[in-house]
Amino acid sequence: MTDTAMIASAGDGNAPVSPRSERISRLLQHHGALMVLLVLVVVGSVAFDSFATPGNAASIIVSSSFLAIIAIGMTFVIISGGIDLSVGSLYVLGGVLAAYGSQYGFAVALLLPLAVCGAVGLVQGLLIARAGMAPFIVTLAGLLGARGLMLAISDEGATTYLVEDAAFAALGQGSFLGLTYPVYIAIALALAGMVLLQRTGFGQNVYAIGGNEQAAALMGVPVARTKVWIYLMSGLLAGLAGALNAARLSSGVTILGIGLELDVIAAVVIGGTLLTGGAGGLTGTMAGVLLLGVIQSLINQVGTLTSAFQQVVSGAFLALVVIAQRLLGRAQRLS
Repeated sequence: MTDTAMIASAGDGNAPVSPRSERISRLLQHHGALMVLLVLVVVGSVAFDSFATPGNAASIIVSSSFLAIIAIGMTFVIISGGIDLSVGSLYVLGGVLAAYGSQYGFAVALLLPLAVCGAVGLVQGLLIARAGMAPFIVTLAGLLGARGLMLAISDEGATTYLVEDAAFAALGQGSFLGLTYPVYIAIALALAGMVLLQRTGFGQNVYAIGGNEQAAALMGVPVARTKVWIYLMSGLLAGLAGALNAARLSSGVTILGIGLELDVIAAVVIGGTLLTGGAGGLTGTMAGVLLLGVIQSLINQVGTLTSAFQQVVSGAFLALVVIAQRLLGRAQRLS
């Protein structure tokens, strides 16, 4: 052992971690969700004849596409060290607004939810970035406010608006190669998000803010402006997902989105993004989204378990992932 290694070991009170162990810990943190996903797919394919079928695979992917769109924005939020609890309410608000606006044509049906949900995200970003308010409190208020606005538009949920524009309905119901258009929209947005996060200055600013906001500000990172854009993006994507789901269902269903923000956060964290910020990526998030979809499908395959059991399994997964992240982070700090 070299003198430097001995000093480091003595200072930390722990034996130094080998480069190989460090690589393994980083691999598990970044790609653990994908590994678990592959294992569950293999197990499900062996255990259930109807699991590994094209129809079931398409069902999982289609149902996961809306969660994936919202999770893209949430990934940016959490990497920056924030949280957005309003996405579930914005999702259902976007669906109701899209269905309401469809009576005026395709453009209104699509742009109205984007404008309103984007405005909510913008206001939240300004309050967090400019007024220095806590993201938890601001987005909790957004959750309540957006759902209240939805109830006001739908007469306390008594009125369900139907999608009247055929072209807009086709946006959610049309398919190509067995997958509906929202799936391809989710894939395109995920790829664009990966480029934005990994290959642009904006993405590096997001990581810098999540790692150490004060240090980022001292380095000249436009912290406030970046945060505003992040929450605006999150609101827009939640509204878009709601609009696409309304197109798929041909109506603005008012009972959706309850607890959805927790599923989104779970998918992002299970995908390897640290709740403390500064680390993560969209590849892991997409794996986390599919992992939740596969869990739901396996529960359905069992037949004796209710869909509510998914919440138990998802919660257990989330707890294990957070514990694993803490242990892996400690191992990396000791390296």
